Amino acid sequence: MSEVETFAAIAHQWQTRKYTGEPYIAHPAAVVALVQSVPHTPEMIAAAWLHDTVEDTDTTLDDVREAFGSAVADLVEMLTDVSRPEDGNRDARKALDREHIAKASPDAKTVKLADLIDNSRSIMAHDPQFARVYLAEKRLLLDVLTEGNPTLCAMARRIVDGDGESGE
Repeated sequence: MSEVETFAAIAHQWQTRKYTGEPYIAHPAAVVALVQSVPHTPEMIAAAWLHDTVEDTDTTLDDVREAFGSAVADLVEMLTDVSRPEDGNRDARKALDREHIAKASPDAKTVKLADLIDNSRSIMAHDPQFARVYLAEKRLLLDVLTEGNPTLCAMARRIVDGDGESGE
């Protein structure tokens, strides 16, 4: 296990995946696998492992920067939602998060596409009712992720548009 994978596993150790109950680290692992399937950098792989740590655990960007450097921390920052409950309803919060990721680098957008693909597959398989809301949000998100990897972008588009459940 790499240092970054261990860091992510420890950060998420008490979390489980909604719907399946499997250890949460399965999600970052799936995101990593998708990023590895296209041209990538070591920093992108590290950010794929860490993309939810700041948002969902006690880990801070300073923790990430100290452990893995500024390039990785900058990617994780781009991938971390900025909205808070006090920012309004779900639509308002998602709009803030879209504005944030719209300014991200192509590398961060590639990781975000992998995250979207894995989450969409899970939600479609386990919660078809919520999937309708979720996929509508992701259609809007895809409009700002076009600078990400074209293969993952096309796969994500097929999934959210319903042209292929797995996107493969």
